[in-house]
Parts: sequence; structure tokens; C-alpha cells
Amino acid sequence: MIAALKRHPIPIQAFLDYSLVLTYAFPKAVLEPLLPPGLQLDVYGDFGFLAIALVQTRGLRPVGTPAFLGRDFFLSGYRVFARRVRPNGQILRGLRILRSDTDSRLMTLAGNALTHYNYQHCDVRSSRSGGILHLDIRTPRSVADLSLQAYVGGDAAVLPRASPFPDWKTARHFAGPLPFTFDYEASTHSLVIIEGVRENWLPRPVHVAVNKATFFDDSRFAASKPLLANAFFIERIPYRWKKGVREPL
Repeated sequence: MIAALKRHPIPIQAFLDYSLVLTYAFPKAVLEPLLPPGLQLDVYGDFGFLAIALVQTRGLRPVGTPAFLGRDFFLSGYRVFARRVRPNGQILRGLRILRSDTDSRLMTLAGNALTHYNYQHCDVRSSRSGGILHLDIRTPRSVADLSLQAYVGGDAAVLPRASPFPDWKTARHFAGPLPFTFDYEASTHSLVIIEGVRENWLPRPVHVAVNKATFFDDSRFAASKPLLANAFFIERIPYRWKKGVREPL
């Protein structure tokens, strides 16, 4: 029963005021151990990718319920780009979530009851002025603290200096969100696959200055320095997540 509750059993809808996604490149050997059975690393050349998604969410609620039931909150998520190759050869590109932080205690409780997304409560300070978005996220024991400025005012951005991508068109394939989110259910040796549905998803590249990202201080990433590969920003997007589907391995 508990396992079934954590399979994202309810379709969810929300409005994203904005989403800022930072994608970091790592050697494949660093990220491959972070994936469960049934998933492969989604790669470009010798690199795999881990994204930090920073989202201001409004009106999140079960599909079809009244708007007054919706909840507003901030979310930061750490996700590895992965793919599922089904026995029939079909390939699903998506994300494997490692950690989620939110400033809503209700979302922390509900998220951990209905998913395996590892929600933690955090303190978020954000402001936006003059085309610059400032974010400062503080977590218990500083496990996933993040501080940055994103220049979202519309000026043309160039790829980060260390990016493995040759151009923004290539980088866009690793900008997120991909159509699927993958979860692993160890008790049944299954994948839980959640499909996201969005409209008018046309993110624009932006420049970011990251002052602190303590998630990468974890020993899992000690073998390599994270390389900022791209940063994209988008605003005012309706979004919906379908009910999770369990796929035995």
C-alpha cells in the first residue's frame, strides 16, 4: 500500500511563474552510479549531465480540483539526465531526481508521501530587479545551499566557458525539462514513469553567476569538478504531470 502511494498516483497541474535550469557536465563515470537499474545515462560525448531546476510554482493541485486548493511554493531539484530503453527498443528521455528542496512544509510532507523525490524543507530568499534574479537557498546542515545571480533581462548570453557544447542549439537538448521523470521502486524492482505535459516551452539562454552550490561538495562528485554547461530561463508556463505508471524490470 505504501509503495503504491509513492507512485505519483494523482495527476497534478500547476502554473510555473518561472523556471531557471542550470545544467552541469560530469564525466560519465561520476554520474552512472547515481542511476538505478533500468536507466542509462543520457550523454553527449564523454559527458553526462546533472541539472539544478529552480522553479517558482503557483496553484499546484490535483487535476480538475478548484483553484483555491492550489498551493504556491518554491522548488529546487537536482536531476540526472537519463534514458529508459524499453524491451521493444523505444527510448524515453527523462530525469532521475536525486533531491528536492522546497520552502513549503506542506509540500515537503505531501511530496514525500506521494513520491520518492526526497523533499527537504529549505529557506529561500529571492528578488528580481533590473533584469537580475537573485536566489539564495539555505538547507539544513548546508547540504544543498545555493546562491546565484541570473541575468534574465533579455541580453544575449554566450555559452559558459567550460561548456562541452559547441552551440546553444546543441545545448538545448540538455536544458530540461525532458518529457519523463523516472523513479525506482526497489520493493518491486520497477521503474515508475511520470510524464509531464507543458505548453509553449521556449526557454532562452541566460548568463548566471553561481557563488555557492554545496550539493557538489558531496563525496559522490569528488572525482571531478562540475562544469556549467548551459543555463536557460522561461516564464509563465502551464504544466501538468500525468499519473505515474509502474513498469516492472
